Amino acid sequence: MALEKAAELVSGSGYVVALVGAGLSAESGIPTFRGTGGLWTRVGEPSMNGYEQFLRDPIRWWEHQLDPGADPARTEFREAIDSAEPNAGHYALVRMERLGILKMTITQNVDNLHVRAGVANLVEIHGNRTKVRCIGCEMRWLRESFDYAKLPPLCPDCGSLVKGDTVMFGEPIPPSVIDACFRETALCDCMIVCGTSATVFPAASFPRMVKENGGTLIEANPNPTPLSESADVVLRGPTGEYLPELVNRLERL
Repeated sequence: MALEKAAELVSGSGYVVALVGAGLSAESGIPTFRGTGGLWTRVGEPSMNGYEQFLRDPIRWWEHQLDPGADPARTEFREAIDSAEPNAGHYALVRMERLGILKMTITQNVDNLHVRAGVANLVEIHGNRTKVRCIGCEMRWLRESFDYAKLPPLCPDCGSLVKGDTVMFGEPIPPSVIDACFRETALCDCMIVCGTSATVFPAASFPRMVKENGGTLIEANPNPTPLSESADVVLRGPTGEYLPELVNRLERL
């Protein structure tokens, strides 16, 4: 049975990493960006040069961000995130971490649900919507606690521009974040890929790197992905159901 085999692979590994995508958050009621009913499917994708536009006119960008009536469709999306709660899949990853098995979670999600669930070891490759970040020194603050009296906001430490922490189209992933992703992937001998199509780079390269290094892959996803054929075990179904069952088996080993 797939769950038993997955538990055996995980328990026999020395450095387990989870790679998480939007499918896990969708089980908390958060709409995906692409696909049926997705935000970008309904209202169109953001500008591909969004970061360039931010750098060109950061005051205008911040004025738009701080105006709750500027973009009703995206406001609706933000409200859906605000009302969402971590699901059983999020809590299963926390349980696995507390067992000492899961060493790191790399998430593509920006919704803060991993943090709210209690995960301790986390890399947010696309940022966190509840935070702002200095584009110079990479210092981060909670969005609600930052001072927006003067626009554009500047970093109190280095004086560089401050923007939302979520990574925009055209924006490089912060160096410390991408370095952490590659470092954790290099250490990983078993990657659990949860709720992601494994098509968006650079995250899509991490499972492939694990396989190339002789590690194992476990895919937990309701739908087939380009990664499915190379996975050692496929848990085909909702991550909120399979991940808790996987942890239950690990606790009995």
